[in-house]
Amino acid sequence: MKTLGYYNGTFAELDKMMIPFNDRVCFFGDGVYDAGPSRHYHLFALDEHIDRFYNSAALMDIQVPCGKQELKELLNELVQKMDTGDNFVYWACSRGTGVRNHVYEKGPGNLWVMIKPETIDPCSAPIKCVTAEDKRFYYCNCKTLNLLPSVLYAEKAYQAGADETILHRHDGRITECAHCNCHILKDGILYTAPTDDMILPGIARAHLVRMCRKLGIGVSETPYYMEDLKQADEIIVTSSSHVCMYVGELDGEPVGGKDSETLFRLRDALYEEICNATE
Repeated sequence: MKTLGYYNGTFAELDKMMIPFNDRVCFFGDGVYDAGPSRHYHLFALDEHIDRFYNSAALMDIQVPCGKQELKELLNELVQKMDTGDNFVYWACSRGTGVRNHVYEKGPGNLWVMIKPETIDPCSAPIKCVTAEDKRFYYCNCKTLNLLPSVLYAEKAYQAGADETILHRHDGRITECAHCNCHILKDGILYTAPTDDMILPGIARAHLVRMCRKLGIGVSETPYYMEDLKQADEIIVTSSSHVCMYVGELDGEPVGGKDSETLFRLRDALYEEICNATE
C-alpha cells in the first residue's frame, strides 16, 4: 500500500477511509495521539511512544480499546503492509462515538492509525525560526488532538519564511515549538525545559538528554528564557522525525554557530542510534 488508514479494525488507502460523523473528535478534538518514524519496517523507540500514548490517554480519562502489547503488534503488522519501509506512523484514540454532548460516557474509544511514506531527516542544514508568545492551555504534557494553536503557530512560521515557531510564556520562559521540543547549548551544557505541564515530554528530547550524558555533556533540565535563547551558542530543535535540527536564524537575525563541534557530535550520534536500531 502507498498509504494506510485504519479505524477500529478496518483499513484501506487513506483516501478511501471514512469515520462516523458522531465520533467525538469531530466536535471536540476529544482524543490523544502519538507518532514516530519507521525505517526498514522497524518503528523506532516504539515502546517509549506507546507508553507516552497510554499516559496521555490516562491523563484525559480516555480508555484505549486494546492493551499496549496488542497495539504494538497491530502497528508492526500495519507497517508491513506498506510498499516502503520508511514511513511516518501516527496513531490516535478518540473518546468514542455519540450524539454531541460535552459530558461523556465511559467506554472504549475509537482507534485510528495513519501511515504515509517519510524518511528520517539527517538534519544536514540549519533551519529558520520565529518566536511567539505561548497561549496554549496547561495540558501541554498530554499529546491531545487539540492542535489548533500549533496549526496557527506553524502558519506563522510559514508566512515568515521560517521552518518553526519557538514559543515563550508571558514571562519570557521558553517552552517548546509549534510541534517540536527546543533546547540550547551554552558553555558546553545543554539546557532543556523541565517536563512539567508546559511542554510535551518528547521522545527525541529524552534520547537527546541520554546521549548528552553518554557523551559527557552536561544537562540542565531547568527553565530558560528569551534572553538565554538569543545568547545561546547553539539552538537545537528535536522531534521524532527530525532528530537534531539546529537554528541558524531567529526572528530574522543570525544565531548559533558558536559550538558546532558539540552540536554535530550530538546530531551524528543520535542519527547513528536510530540507524543502528532500525537496520
